[in-house]
Order: sequence, then structure tokens, then C-alpha cells
Amino acid sequence: MNAQQSLVEEIRAASRSLVRDWGFMGGSFAGGDLSPSAVHALIEIDHGEVSAKEIATRLRLEKSSVSRMLRKLVESGEVSEQVDARDSRLKNLTLTAAGKLKVAAIHAHARSQVEDALRRLQPGQDRSVLKGLNLYSEALAARAQGQRPVVDVVAGYQLGLIARITQMHALYYARESGFGQRFESVVAGGLAQFCDRLDKPVNSIWTALRAGEIVGSVAIDGEDLGENIAHLRWFIVDDSVRGSGAGRKLLSAALDFADRQGFGETHLWTFSGLSAARHLYESCGFECVQEWQGDQWGKEVTEQKFVRLRP
Repeated sequence: MNAQQSLVEEIRAASRSLVRDWGFMGGSFAGGDLSPSAVHALIEIDHGEVSAKEIATRLRLEKSSVSRMLRKLVESGEVSEQVDARDSRLKNLTLTAAGKLKVAAIHAHARSQVEDALRRLQPGQDRSVLKGLNLYSEALAARAQGQRPVVDVVAGYQLGLIARITQMHALYYARESGFGQRFESVVAGGLAQFCDRLDKPVNSIWTALRAGEIVGSVAIDGEDLGENIAHLRWFIVDDSVRGSGAGRKLLSAALDFADRQGFGETHLWTFSGLSAARHLYESCGFECVQEWQGDQWGKEVTEQKFVRLRP
């Protein structure tokens, strides 16, 4: 099992644990005798007048299941129905006095549960929990809706860029190719030195940002090769945005820059086995011109040189 597979299994295990701790497996849920779907329905109705159809959409449940569940809430006296004034086919739902008391008890129980858990964390970890839950929830929702991650590509140095790009390289290539400390040191050292030269007009770096976080990078070094050749370096995208088009956006930005600067050729060095990256390089006009065995990254691989001529 590689590192990514291990991460997936750890997240699955944590998710199962949350489901059990929240009471979804049976017994008392949210401090009462209601089902999880009924508790969520009451909370949604508490937000304002809503129809059964809207409840089904928000809870991502079958209309028939929602209809049966709401019927029980009406019969128990916690929810009332009124025919919609604009569409007699619809019935709007509101909480009764008993329903409002029930929701207040649900909120009190949930707040107590969260507050008790937060007290067991170290200072600052509470914000990490919030950020992680929000990111995970948003990613799951986007997947369900068939949305791709929203990624922006920006030019220039960003605070934390050196550490984040190094981290992405280290984690990805450790998992995929078994690279270790030597590779990470080479990436960090070279990138830090390059960032000191970003004031030169022939050098530039781009980062892919999602919700303000760096999730990809690429650079054009216009100095180190000479002879009017641009060097494409530090191209990577985070696992969370693979398949989103972020990689192509980054490459397009870098190659447009190289062409505007008048470089006759753009070169990059990589190694065999990275088929998705190679396909992207070739679709952008690169051609593999040389292969050899090398160990400059701490492990012997088939190194490759790609060249793109200016259109």
C-alpha cells in the first residue's frame, strides 16, 4: 500500500469513527429518540419555511423517504403543514412550539458535544479541525455535484511558496518513486536560490491557488541554461486538484511567458514512468530528445530531456 492509499484508508477509518461517535449507528442521536434524517429535517425547517421537496434536496434523500419521515413529524406535533399560497401543489413546513423546543434541545446537545471535544484539543487545533472539516465537506459536495475544484493561477512569489512547493515534490516523489532526503534538499535549495533571482525579467514562477492555498507550481528560469533557452522547472500539482485542468493552466502560463520573452527553445528534465505528465508535455509541444540512467535525485532512474521549440 502506497502513501496515498494509506491516507485514504486513514480518512475512511476516521470517518467511520465520527459516524459512530455522533450516534448514527443507533441508540440516542442528538440527545433524543429521533432518526438522524428527522433531526436534520427539523434543523432545516428551523432555518425558515421550507417545502418537502427542498428538504429532500438539502438532505440528498429520496422524496418518498422524506415524505414518510415528515409525516411522522407532523403526526407527533413537531411540524405543521400549510398549503403554499402561490402553488397549491406544495405544502410549506414550519415548526410548532413543540418542534422549536425539540430543536433547541438538539442544538444544546450538539453544542455540548462539540465544546467537550474541543476542550480536549491543544491550543490552535480547533481552527485546524474547522478548516479540515470544511475542506473535506466542500470536496465531497463538489464531487456529488460533478464540479471541478476552482483553481486560480497567479504569477510571482507567494508567501510560503518555497516550503509548500518543496513539500509537494517531496511527498509526491517519495510515494511514486521512493525519493528521499537528497531529492527534497535539491528541490529546496534550487528553488530558494531561484527565488532570489525573480527580479530578473527573464525569470518567473506561477502558483495554482485554491481557496488561497498553493496546490501547484511551475517556473521558467531564463538564466541558467543560456543560449536563448528557457528552463521549465518545479512543475507539480497537488493530488487534490489532479484532473481539474490546473496542470495545463500552469504550463500554458509558463510557455506563454517563454514565448513572449523570445526564447527559441524551452527545455525540461524529468524521468520515465510519469505517463500523465509526459502526455501533458507532449500535448504542449515538447518532445523527448534524450534518455539515460542517472541517480542525481538519490535513486537510479531513466532520466529524460524534453525540448519544445518556439512556435
